[in-house]
Amino acid sequence: MDALSLADFRARVAAMYLSDVDVAGFRARRDELFATHPQSAAPGPLRYFPVDPAFSVVVPVEPADGSLEIATGGEDGVLRYERVGVLPTPWGRLTLFWLAAYGGGLFLPFRDATCGKESYGAGRYLTDTVKGTHGRGVVPQPDGRVRLDFNYAYNPSCAYDDAWACPLAPYENRLDAEIRAGELAYT
Repeated sequence: MDALSLADFRARVAAMYLSDVDVAGFRARRDELFATHPQSAAPGPLRYFPVDPAFSVVVPVEPADGSLEIATGGEDGVLRYERVGVLPTPWGRLTLFWLAAYGGGLFLPFRDATCGKESYGAGRYLTDTVKGTHGRGVVPQPDGRVRLDFNYAYNPSCAYDDAWACPLAPYENRLDAEIRAGELAYT
């Protein structure tokens, strides 16, 4: 893997997430990046549920403590996360995590009732700030709450190519409800 090319890809992902465009513009930029960059796990085009404002909510952060270890299935081995808080959403409770490693980062994986039918079977992410995906799916609010926008839910890299290994949604982040927003399964 070319480290400079991967660093460039991550920088472009972060710039895209921090750009001032609407969901449609964001998706167009993401499709272009995935279709053209050599570090992309998917050659594109990507498929999405229609944008639905009902899947964007602001929720409180309830206290949570403890850590969780998630196996990546790859050379990264087992990653340790600290629980930042529990987010009571209209579709069920989700735990927001912080990667307990150098640099850290927020991580919110989830699995819902669309997984395996319409979306990737092992689940999707709302944010993995280590990869630069911040400022859209999970946005801390000045009042201590968090805005969750599932229209930005995306597949982990392992959904596109078996060469990639990904930490997947733990049991506590499995929802019985259908989250019909964000990225669909890659075909």
